[in-house]
Amino acid sequence: MSIPNRKNRFSSSLGVLATILIASGILRSSEQQFFAFAQDADISNLTASSSTTEIIGIPFNSEAIETILAALEVREAALLEREAELRILKDDLSQSELRISEKISELTIIEQKLASTLALADTAAESDLARLATVYENMKPKDTAALFSEMAPGFAAGFLGLMQAEAAAAVMTELEPENAHTISVMLAGRNANAFNFE
Repeated sequence: MSIPNRKNRFSSSLGVLATILIASGILRSSEQQFFAFAQDADISNLTASSSTTEIIGIPFNSEAIETILAALEVREAALLEREAELRILKDDLSQSELRISEKISELTIIEQKLASTLALADTAAESDLARLATVYENMKPKDTAALFSEMAPGFAAGFLGLMQAEAAAAVMTELEPENAHTISVMLAGRNANAFNFE
């Protein structure tokens, strides 16, 4: 009776041992699968982190970098457009300066012509007055005095100033004393700075 009991106990011990070995194998297998999964997860995390770049200590992923690059391209395009506008404005200013310079040159030429015309007119007027004074000199003093009496005293004084002294004196003697006095005062007033009464 004792031998069969010993066999039964041995068989049950083997069964327990086999169960333990099987359980251990299952645990090892599941542990390896877990480690393999963890390694895969680490690799994926590493891959994901490799797409993240640090700039001055601040992490940027690829999307952020692409956004920044796009913004910089837009900014560059705006600056190039502004540069082109400034270049056009500079060209317009250069053309305006050129037109202004041309206008100034034209106005200078016109001014010179006008000055020449005025000088010619002054010369012609002086020549005409001198010729008329000569005519009055060659007239009879009485007739000249009669004309001067009808003139404004300023005109008469001007003509007498252009006439020769002898002819002017002859005309003055034919004038009424009041007219002669007025004309004399005007002639003296024209040359008042030539006298020094101190």
